[in-house]
Amino acid sequence: MNAPLDGLLVADFSRVLAGPLATMTLADLGATVVKVERPGTGDESRSWGPPWTAEASSYYESLNRSKYSVALDLADPDGCARAIELARRADVVVENFRPGSLTRYGLDADSVAAINPRAVYCSITGFGEAGGRDRPGYDFLVQAVGGLMSVTGDADGQPTKVGAPLVDVLTGKDAVIGILAALAARERTGRGELVRVELLSSMLGGLVNQAAGYLTTGEAPSRMGNRHPSVVPYQTLQCADGPIAVACGNDRQFARMAEVLGRPELATEARFLTNGDRVVNREALVLALESLLAVAPAAEWEQRLVAVGVPAGLVSDVGEAIARADGFGLEPLLDLGPDRPRQVRHPVRYSASDAATPTPPPTLGQHSAELVAWLDGPDSTPLPRRDA
Repeated sequence: MNAPLDGLLVADFSRVLAGPLATMTLADLGATVVKVERPGTGDESRSWGPPWTAEASSYYESLNRSKYSVALDLADPDGCARAIELARRADVVVENFRPGSLTRYGLDADSVAAINPRAVYCSITGFGEAGGRDRPGYDFLVQAVGGLMSVTGDADGQPTKVGAPLVDVLTGKDAVIGILAALAARERTGRGELVRVELLSSMLGGLVNQAAGYLTTGEAPSRMGNRHPSVVPYQTLQCADGPIAVACGNDRQFARMAEVLGRPELATEARFLTNGDRVVNREALVLALESLLAVAPAAEWEQRLVAVGVPAGLVSDVGEAIARADGFGLEPLLDLGPDRPRQVRHPVRYSASDAATPTPPPTLGQHSAELVAWLDGPDSTPLPRRDA
């Protein structure tokens, strides 16, 4: 195997989403990931269903492929000793416990650094380790507290969460970025370091232009439905049978759209000449565009607009989105074997490195016997990446 992270050992003390997504990404890249779970219950997300697979919730399985699972009770001296031994051998330790709660087990960042100076230790919290240390971090809560809900939804409606756990996903990806950066630094220094990631910080970073708009003007942005605050037309527009998404990022694209719609003069009108003009006169432009789009179905307009380079597309459900990705040749899914649901593949592809061979998510404690024997024995032989 020539996967990018082949040979790297990750001790995964995380659960639910952000941490497991980060460690699954490392597993997708070839790392050996050992997931430590509480005996009897395991990761809370195992019970977050329906929908269910034959083994657990589809929620849990979407975040835990290609990992080992060992059931260790940290309150039990033997279980705790084995968890510490795992951290001593690991290249990377990932945890998302409440700040300070791992200290009594000797699994906090300082304790791990004392026995394993080369370890990269990634701590994921909801609101940090100071004023927000006692607040549980859940995606929906951070979408609310972090400002995302305030800019999501119709202008005259209620603040609305995003339909996917975006904060956890952003945080998981930020955690991977931090871990890989720390591993690169270790190549120079020979030492690991503590990487801190917070859901709220990742959320604020994910607000990008909305946060920048507030910091520029001092005015908090508001909900605009599918409209963009700074670009027009960049929204859904109604056709004869439903909406189409149009994203004109420059004046040239808008001129092409106007020509396809049979009104090329729209692009030369003073009201709509530049993007800034179109933002100011948004209502009038949307009214004009939708009156023209109303004569044909959205699928027809998509074909005609895409043919001239205008970014446009139908509003798809999840199944349609997967089918379209497959139609574009992106090969979006991977097969985990007979009687196992397919999963969305790791989204990055490499020109020279091999993809790690994915394996099904583990059942709770599936590899406990093997891992306990390994942890109780000499560490001269590395644990191979899981192959089944």
